[in-house]
Amino acid sequence: MCMDAQVSRTQDAQERPAATKTIMSNFMPKTSAFSLPLAVKMVMIDLDGTLIDTAPDIAASANKMLEQLSLPTHDPALVATWIGNGVGRLVKRALIGQLEGEPDSALFEKGYPIFLAAYAKCVSRDSRPYPGVVDALEELKQTGFSLACITNKAEAFTLPLLRDLGLDKYFELVLSGDTLPKKKPDPLPLIHACKHFGISPDHGVLVGDSINDTQAARAAGMPIILVPYGYNRGQDVNELNPDAVVDSLADLSQHLLLYTE
Repeated sequence: MCMDAQVSRTQDAQERPAATKTIMSNFMPKTSAFSLPLAVKMVMIDLDGTLIDTAPDIAASANKMLEQLSLPTHDPALVATWIGNGVGRLVKRALIGQLEGEPDSALFEKGYPIFLAAYAKCVSRDSRPYPGVVDALEELKQTGFSLACITNKAEAFTLPLLRDLGLDKYFELVLSGDTLPKKKPDPLPLIHACKHFGISPDHGVLVGDSINDTQAARAAGMPIILVPYGYNRGQDVNELNPDAVVDSLADLSQHLLLYTE
């Protein structure tokens, strides 16, 4: 389904990489304070690279932008390594062809709306849930866990994507990258979700694919489970010292117990 969407530049300004650099290495201990199985009431799940393989449509939109700007396009596999810090940062990376750095401001001002328009038209064209995702969500829901989707993706793309792929029905709460003043790796979205469901952070768990997810969870005082197939720029997620790594979300329930007190 094709959707039209607009994302404000003010909101997107929050997507600069400074938050990724400031960091929170103190919240990534070599050993976890949590033991398996985790007794939790709420399961928070990242979107890009965890729930859904969104790289095909993101890469196609980035290359569409570059074509209109008469710039060289990029291998989709390379674009996939740039996903995770929001729309604005991804556009900048596409414009300069690398992870770090800043493009000419005039070029960014021209390319940014081109990307937004292109992605809005194909947000779910080739994006698909990873194997095991739908079955896992069904099982978690039936078991009684509260489910939230926590993503750095702009809401204008998050909601249509979840809706188009039939995943929106599983989540009681969806927090996008521009829902709150800060996003992952800041712990604010996780803490907000805990307050929404009336739980302490140790009774929730974040399931993600990257260092952003790990830093956010550790900063919030929450356990973190990672998948190895997502967008972590080639780094082995085991090096991030998560509480568990699952090859598929279908294996998630093996590490969880429903906390009922």
